[in-house]
Amino acid sequence: MQRSTSKILTTHVGSLPFLSLDKGVGAGDAAHLRDDVAAIVAHQRKIGIDVINEGEYAKGGDWLRYMQNRFGGFTDIETPEGKPLIEQGKDREAFADFYKYATERGTLFYTPGAQIAKKRPVQVCTGPVTYVGQAELKKEIDVTIAVAGTANVFLTSTAPASLEVYRRNRYYKSDEEYVYAIAEAMRVEYEAIAAAGLILQVDDAWLPALWDRIGMDMGLPAFRARSEMRIEALNHALRNIPEDRVRYHLCWGIWHGPHAYDLEFERIVDIVLKVKAQAFLIEGANARHEHEYAVWEKTKLPDGKILIPGVVTHSTDVVEHPQLVSQRLQRYARLVGRENVIAGTDCGFGGRSHPQIAWAKLRAMVEGAALASKALGFT
Repeated sequence: MQRSTSKILTTHVGSLPFLSLDKGVGAGDAAHLRDDVAAIVAHQRKIGIDVINEGEYAKGGDWLRYMQNRFGGFTDIETPEGKPLIEQGKDREAFADFYKYATERGTLFYTPGAQIAKKRPVQVCTGPVTYVGQAELKKEIDVTIAVAGTANVFLTSTAPASLEVYRRNRYYKSDEEYVYAIAEAMRVEYEAIAAAGLILQVDDAWLPALWDRIGMDMGLPAFRARSEMRIEALNHALRNIPEDRVRYHLCWGIWHGPHAYDLEFERIVDIVLKVKAQAFLIEGANARHEHEYAVWEKTKLPDGKILIPGVVTHSTDVVEHPQLVSQRLQRYARLVGRENVIAGTDCGFGGRSHPQIAWAKLRAMVEGAALASKALGFT
């Protein structure tokens, strides 16, 4: 992975909106996928983003649904039992009136009428977990490389801990055995992306986001132990990939709602840093997590690692001023070293922000990184 040696580099988390308003993420059919990817790659480079991807277009814009047909060993459930995890949690209880209002009007995401409770099907593990998505993965890799090449290009995949959430276990004897089976299956995808010369980004939003759903009841020590086992399983899947080919992203929820009960980053930062990755993408721009840059006053970023904090966020439609972006980057640079910081986003923008707003924020990120580079004494 390229380091910031002459300026503060820029990237993003992965999901991007289509350039025109008459398309939503995933709206393009397979026949037009290459054209759509070519357009999004060109636009990223035009506005000056340094480390880019295919916008997650090849995944249909969904970091979880794309795996629906890539696993063997699962059976679909048409009518899931109980309330989906996305509808549970302390925030849902404390702000029940808001969530009822927002869900009825489909305003938790930008995509009009999105009903997140019904968005993703649930599967049950009924046999050995295997990876059967080689053909679909090859299409992703091929279209990305054909259009963007491999230099400073990443492709996203998903962590076992986040894939587990929508897939119940009725086959393996323990949670640990089950999670490791998912990890071993995902190893096929991880290694194929890295072997193709692309940077592998592993997304793991559900790892910390389960805190107010199940973690608060079990207590912090038990939740940390739960999280650590899943990080160990991820590392098992990453064991054959050099760390400098891997970046790890986690966030605490992507919808436009209150997050008053998010787990504080300081409670799990030591566990997160155990991931076998060179770079870590974390939230740093939204109002619930911006203060957590101070975590790095007490926690040392290990040698050789790179921090990619969010300096613009999907969580508000207000476009950040480039000077604010610069200030945010300077805070991190002064704590962990300017060469160890890359400007990023809190989460993906596809389906979560109006395209005009998303691209305005990304331009502000690039402009702010240039200001920070000058303030930090880069040539």
